Amino acid sequence: MNIRFLETFIWLARLRNFRLTAEKLHTTQAAVSSRIASLEDSFDVRLFDRNSRSATLTPAGRKLLAYAERIVRLGDEMRREVDDASGDAGLIRIGVIESIVHSWFPALMTVVRDRYPRLEIEVTSDTTIHLEQLLRTDSVDLILQTDLLSGPEFVNHPLCEFPLRWVASPTLGLSGSTIDLDRVAEFPVLSFSRHSGPHAALERVFADVERPARINCISSVAAMIRLVADGFGVAVLPPAIIQRELTEGALELLDVDGGFAPLPLIATHRAQGGELSARIVELAAEQARVFVHALGPALVGTATAARPPRAASKRAAAAKPRQGKANAKAPAANAPRKRKP
Repeated sequence: MNIRFLETFIWLARLRNFRLTAEKLHTTQAAVSSRIASLEDSFDVRLFDRNSRSATLTPAGRKLLAYAERIVRLGDEMRREVDDASGDAGLIRIGVIESIVHSWFPALMTVVRDRYPRLEIEVTSDTTIHLEQLLRTDSVDLILQTDLLSGPEFVNHPLCEFPLRWVASPTLGLSGSTIDLDRVAEFPVLSFSRHSGPHAALERVFADVERPARINCISSVAAMIRLVADGFGVAVLPPAIIQRELTEGALELLDVDGGFAPLPLIATHRAQGGELSARIVELAAEQARVFVHALGPALVGTATAARPPRAASKRAAAAKPRQGKANAKAPAANAPRKRKP
């Protein structure tokens, strides 16, 4: 069955005129008549009642019309799918940590939507550990997270870094001077999920502190921000993701002895994952650069060279004296606000 013949049949049913149908399809009236005659021979029925001015559907023609329209729609869909094999449409499954969700991810989604309007997107927000598992089991196509994945089947793209700072609600009265970890340990300490890089760094930081710290692991960054803003405790967070809370005064940066290595943000996809994943990673890198430029190096750092996977990433999260001093001397945009007397 020729789909072009079915398209001719549909347009003749709509226009009810051979001349107008021929003009619509950029062909001749003889060609239109020939196609209709071929269909009538195929089904052994008369599809139109013809006169000198119009062509109207017969009862058999009305029955055929619904099927013809469905077949033509399926043909159009099939052609679109074949045309979309270039990667401009289809499905992309993205895994992303909350620290990115709360920063430049919305801008990335806007760019992806504008660049690939026919692309269907599935987003999973989870911890780095769980996102790595999803990528290894081919449950997502690419992940935006904090660790480098080892193995020749994965491609890692460093994007940027988020410096980490102690933060608390102004109601706790901890700003205005440098405080030590013993003072911090008087409050519940909120941390990223257990076994994450920042959580491991916190455990090492408090290992030599005389006062034991109560480290509470929370997988939801949004929940952690809300609890700290409500005065439940203190936390180590990237200032880049709490700009609104800092501006509104719901949170403030603390000046604490010692510091943390910045949180690396990395895009990872399978080496054989297709061209589309690589294109989305390029857009992610672009949006990370825009975000860095907008906030400045005090709040967001540029991507660093690739480091060894997880073990080294955790070591990098440990506090270092040199970095602690650097954090203490950060520019004014990253310094704690002085409390009014």
